Amino acid sequence: MRCIYELTTEEAYHIASRRFGHVLPPLEAIENEDWGRDYVLQCLQGHSTEELASAGLTWDTDSAVDETPKNATDS
Repeated sequence: MRCIYELTTEEAYHIASRRFGHVLPPLEAIENEDWGRDYVLQCLQGHSTEELASAGLTWDTDSAVDETPKNATDS
């Protein structure tokens, strides 16, 4: 599970529009506004915990798992 707060504006935008069908202003407009990311996250707030979990997301910062791939050279 990935915490929603860790998503970039672009990632949140694509999840909200493609996965959940929200009609949003163009990505370029959202990325260029101070309120843009908050607006997209607000759209995601309307979904249940189960719906978000089906997309691999959680609001809970404590239960989120870092899904960033480890570099093969890291020890």
